[in-house]
Amino acid sequence: MNVRWICVTAVCLASVAAVAKGAGPGGAAPDAAPSVAAVAADGVQHITIVGGDYYFRPEHVVVKVNTPVALTVSVERGIIPHRFVLKIPGSDVSIDESLGQEPTTFAFTPKAAGKYPFYCPNRLLFFKSHRERGMEGVLEVVE
Repeated sequence: MNVRWICVTAVCLASVAAVAKGAGPGGAAPDAAPSVAAVAADGVQHITIVGGDYYFRPEHVVVKVNTPVALTVSVERGIIPHRFVLKIPGSDVSIDESLGQEPTTFAFTPKAAGKYPFYCPNRLLFFKSHRERGMEGVLEVVE
């Protein structure tokens, strides 16, 4: 009986540790390659990013400088609230919005090449922030 109890406890603790590290159900594996936005017929680069429990997919997006961007962000169903933060210094891009299952679209035109992080800053008391747990990515602006 004691051996059985120890085994059950060990399995439960291992499962909790895996989920706490972001390796549990709903977690995302790192992207193999960046997602490059194509310029549509309307002259706009359309991007869709979906968030979930401690991830954004895709986590690396490439857009062209001085070309309009329509960035649509949403989160998958879950009980954990998330936000989306993207700030590009020296521009009018300063996004910090709560996310819901209904997509939210942000329109902007990046003026300078560079790599700009996007992330969820939320945190539960005594736990790492969502960003620290892997809910972050990069918007790369290229010439």
